[in-house]
Amino acid sequence: MNTVYLDNNATTMVAPEVVEAMTPFFGSLYGNASSMHTFGGQVKQHVEHAREQVAELLCADPSEIIFTSCGTESDNSAIRGTVEALAGRKHHIVTTRVEHLAVLSVCQYFGKNGFRVTELPVDGDGLLDLQLLEDTLTEDTAIVSAMWANNETGVLFPIAEIGEICRRKGVTFHTDAVQAVGKIPIDLRETPVDLLSLSGHKLHAPKGIGVLYVRKGTRLAPFLIGGHQESNRRAGTENVPYIVGLGRAAELTLEHATDYTTRVAAQRDRLEAALLDACPDSFVNGPPDQRLPNTTNIAFEFVEGESILLMLDQVGICASSGSACTSGSLEPSHVMRAMGVPFTAAHGSIRFSLSRYTTDDEIDHVIEHMPGIINRLRELSPFVEA
Repeated sequence: MNTVYLDNNATTMVAPEVVEAMTPFFGSLYGNASSMHTFGGQVKQHVEHAREQVAELLCADPSEIIFTSCGTESDNSAIRGTVEALAGRKHHIVTTRVEHLAVLSVCQYFGKNGFRVTELPVDGDGLLDLQLLEDTLTEDTAIVSAMWANNETGVLFPIAEIGEICRRKGVTFHTDAVQAVGKIPIDLRETPVDLLSLSGHKLHAPKGIGVLYVRKGTRLAPFLIGGHQESNRRAGTENVPYIVGLGRAAELTLEHATDYTTRVAAQRDRLEAALLDACPDSFVNGPPDQRLPNTTNIAFEFVEGESILLMLDQVGICASSGSACTSGSLEPSHVMRAMGVPFTAAHGSIRFSLSRYTTDDEIDHVIEHMPGIINRLRELSPFVEA
C-alpha cells in the first residue's frame, strides 16, 4: 500500500537534490570549516554559500543568518538571548496563546522566574486583536514573540503590522516562522522583524538544522559559548552537511516559489471542499483567506481525532490532529481551546498539510476514504443522536 503523506507541517521529505548536495560532505569534503588550512577553508566556502542561499530566500543579509540545530533552538535562543542582553532591565514578555510549545514553554519558564508574561488571546478564527497587543506593551516589555503561521491551522498573523507596533514602542520582535518559510513569500527588507526562526525539515531539508535570523543592530546575547563560530553567537563545530543541505533546499524553494500559491493551494481547496460536502457537521478551523496555502484543519464533530488517524493509517493516509510535538496527549489542542472550538469538534479536528510533492491522486485517495471513516465512527459515537 502506497503512503499518502499529508503531514508536511510535521516534517517534509528531504528533496533528492538536497541529499545529492549533502553527500560529498559525509565523504571527501570532511574537513572542519573552522580550521585554518586550505582543506578546511574549502569546506568553509560551502558553509558561506549556504548562508547566502538562505539569506536570499529571506531577502536578508548573509551576516544576519545564524545556523542552529532546529526551530526550537532558534525560538529559545531568540527569547532567552534578548532577555539576557537586557541584563535584567526589562521583565515583561508578550506572546500568544496559540504559539508552538518551543515558544510557550520558554515564556512560561521565565514566568516562573520573576517575569511577567502576557499570552494574548485569539478570536474564533485564530486571529489577534492588534489594538490589544499595542495596549499591552509597556516600557518594561523586553520582547514580543508571535508566530508567522500557526502549525495546526495554518492561520497567518499580520506580521508586518505587529512589527510596526513593536518598532513604534521600541520592543524587540521575534517571529517563529518555521511553518511560513518556503510556503509564502518573505521579504525581511520590507517586514520589520528583528528575530526570525526557521527549521530545515519543514522545507525539504533534513531534520537537525535550523536558522535564527538576527537583524543587524539587534541586541542578542550569545546562546552557545566556547568558540568563534556563527559570529560568536553560537559556538560549536559547524554541521556542514546539514548546512549545505539547508542552503540547497532554500535555493529549490525559490525555484518553486509559485507552487504553493497555485497548484498546492488548489489541491488544498479541492480536498477541503470535497470533505466538507461529503461530511455533514464539519467545518474549517480558521478563516477562509488568512491561512497557509498548504494547510487545512477540519473539525469533524462527534468523533475522536485519534480514531480518525488510526483508520486513516489503515488506508495509508498520514495526517495529524495537532502538533507532532504534542502527539499522544488526550487533551484537545491548546490552539483549539484558545480559538474556542466546541468540545464536540475540538477532539475531532484533523490537519491535512500538503507539499509541492503532493499529487492529485493522493488528494483523490483521501476524498475517497475519509467520508466512510467519519460515517463509521459516528455510528459508534455516544455523542450522535440515534
